[in-house]
Amino acid sequence: MTSTAHPSFAQLVDLPAYAEQPVPVAFEDNNGHLNVRHYLGIGSEGLDESLVDLGIPMDWPLREGHACFAAEHHVTYLHELRTGDRMSVRVRLLGRSERAAHALVYILDETHERVSAVFEEIFLHIDLSDRRTAPWPADVAANLDRRIAEHAALPFEAVTSGSLGLR
Repeated sequence: MTSTAHPSFAQLVDLPAYAEQPVPVAFEDNNGHLNVRHYLGIGSEGLDESLVDLGIPMDWPLREGHACFAAEHHVTYLHELRTGDRMSVRVRLLGRSERAAHALVYILDETHERVSAVFEEIFLHIDLSDRRTAPWPADVAANLDRRIAEHAALPFEAVTSGSLGLR
């Protein structure tokens, strides 16, 4: 039987933490919590940080002429984050194709020890010389495969939306 429950804070907290920060006052909306537009930015920042040790540095576009572009997202909001709450991002890579990768990005509320949001993303490898998708460089592909295998062995299910997938 397939679960529809996302992993818990306790299951995710041992994964490496990225984009650790308190929710700034400037990110608060009229409802007194983190505005919806900032969840994607924080999660994206964490995903980018998680790719650095896989051979995708922040300056990859400038240094190598390669980039990762987001193609699709699906976001699920579970618990609000309020100004001052400590948050972090955890990333689980699910798979890759010749030119794309599939990830789950979890935004954790460290203050209340719960999962605040989950977003699922398909991102593409882009050759910036022609701004088109291109096969992953061999070293990056091997590193992605290694991380995907590590994450496949995690002791909890990777719950996806069912609306995104690799082609």
